[in-house]
Amino acid sequence: MTGRSRRLPFAIATAALAALACAAAACSTKSSDPAARAPAGEAVGQSRNGASRLGDLSPFRAIAADVSSMVGSGDLPAAKARIKDLEVQWDAAEAALKPRAPADWHRLDKAIDRALAALRAPTPNAADSRQAVGDLLQTMDNRGPAKP
Repeated sequence: MTGRSRRLPFAIATAALAALACAAAACSTKSSDPAARAPAGEAVGQSRNGASRLGDLSPFRAIAADVSSMVGSGDLPAAKARIKDLEVQWDAAEAALKPRAPADWHRLDKAIDRALAALRAPTPNAADSRQAVGDLLQTMDNRGPAKP
């Protein structure tokens, strides 16, 4: 085995560890909002084992928690920018998630749309934004029905 071929497995292992570290960092969030820190285990449309019928919603919930924290601190421009990430990721995942539980998907999609509308209003209102993002988190956590 040459020196170059001995380094190849090490390089592959290093790259794999780096990818795992990046994935873990992308899914973690630190928030001072107790509602945002609540466990995401009880998600929209529970199956018998407690998991969401839509699958793992934690990446979406992490973004919503970030937005909630920003709204709570009064930084509506930052919340508006961050919720765009939720919109893009949610839209990208539609083809995979929607067929699993269409009614649940639509319910959560409407909650996301309401939060987007509140933050994108011509003159965003902190109270309306807080309510819409709170409703979104409740919908994700299945703590209350999304409003029609």
